[in-house]
Amino acid sequence: MLLNQFLLLGAVLFSIGVYGVLARRNGVLVLLSIELILNAVNINLVAFGTYTGSISGQVFALFVIAIAAAEVGVGLAIVLMIYRNRQSIDLDELSSMKG
Repeated sequence: MLLNQFLLLGAVLFSIGVYGVLARRNGVLVLLSIELILNAVNINLVAFGTYTGSISGQVFALFVIAIAAAEVGVGLAIVLMIYRNRQSIDLDELSSMKG
């Protein structure tokens, strides 16, 4: 397969993820959209690493996966605390928490 095909797949996944972050009001769906963005970045890193013949793209992809796992843990903890306090995970209701 060509590098362009992987880059196109990464761009499509990234665009869907950005749309999900901007358009969704549910906290869990926003976290899933961020994961989609990070997976698009991983596809691009591995594709460029394979294209150049180095392993550095795969190493960076592993770091991104580790960061994504930490992000999910912290993000879900925040969403659960919001649900316990507000009985909803609608992100539009968080504007009342501004102070």
